[in-house]
Amino acid sequence: MNKFKQIYKQIKKYKKIVIARHIGADPDALGSSLGLKEAILNTFPSKEVYCVGTPASRHKYIGNLDRFEESMYNDSLLIVLDTPNISRIDGVDVKKFKYVIKIDHHPFIEEFGNIELIDDTASSASQLVIELIKETKLKLNLSGAEKLYVGIIGDTNRFLYYYTTSKTFSLVSYLMESTNLDFTKLYENMYLKSIDDLKFQSYIINNINITQEGLGYINLDQSILDEFNIDASTATNVVNNLTYIKEMYSWVIFAYDKVNDNIRASIRSRGPIINDIASKYNGGGHIYAAGARLKSIEEVEALISDLNDACSNFKRDNI
Repeated sequence: MNKFKQIYKQIKKYKKIVIARHIGADPDALGSSLGLKEAILNTFPSKEVYCVGTPASRHKYIGNLDRFEESMYNDSLLIVLDTPNISRIDGVDVKKFKYVIKIDHHPFIEEFGNIELIDDTASSASQLVIELIKETKLKLNLSGAEKLYVGIIGDTNRFLYYYTTSKTFSLVSYLMESTNLDFTKLYENMYLKSIDDLKFQSYIINNINITQEGLGYINLDQSILDEFNIDASTATNVVNNLTYIKEMYSWVIFAYDKVNDNIRASIRSRGPIINDIASKYNGGGHIYAAGARLKSIEEVEALISDLNDACSNFKRDNI
């Protein structure tokens, strides 16, 4: 029995299912979670299915999350999406569930699931959920398809990144054929910006530091976030808008996260491998897109130094 069938068997077995994902939710974490919830309830309407984790106000359009209750641990199946290690799971204790499934597209870090479906060639966790639906008796509906499409678009940046494959397009085609998905209207929620958003983006461009080795970095303290009336998640999300600045091989935005009392780092690259560096700082991710959670300005400075060295090595070997 392949892993898709094994996962479906456990979904069918459990009456109560909790779906979790990584801290600092992005469109893929939310889209894959809420899309899977829709598919399960569309197939098994009598089941209790909960999507939990800290809400991300910027991505509220994707769907509503459930408030976690201790009773959700009782005789429950936990499905963890888009998360390679226990320390990054948002809001639940893995050990308290009766059975655990992990579905992830990041490079392997640690095992924590009874079933682990890991494919680091997949564009996104959302792509893996679509494949799960297609390969089993889970039923897709339009609302779920929209959430899963948003997840793929978020992680591929509209199919720009290298891990977009023929399978990605095939599964998107499956979404469209199965549900008459109209993807054009979804982009407005994802990419519509206010004038204040653009002013903040302008602040980033005007104040980012760029080293001779090709690292771009900026550290945003609480006073800057307050000035633009944004949170750390919204601030670091701007990192995706800096992709095609030719003077930078890698870039990072730091922002103070007052909710979790740490410094959030969102890192991108056009060449240097960055996920192994992020893993040193309570983080991880993909080779060209990663994040970290830092405890002090000293760690910020150390991460900048490590990324700068990576840019220097990349420049020496490739330019």
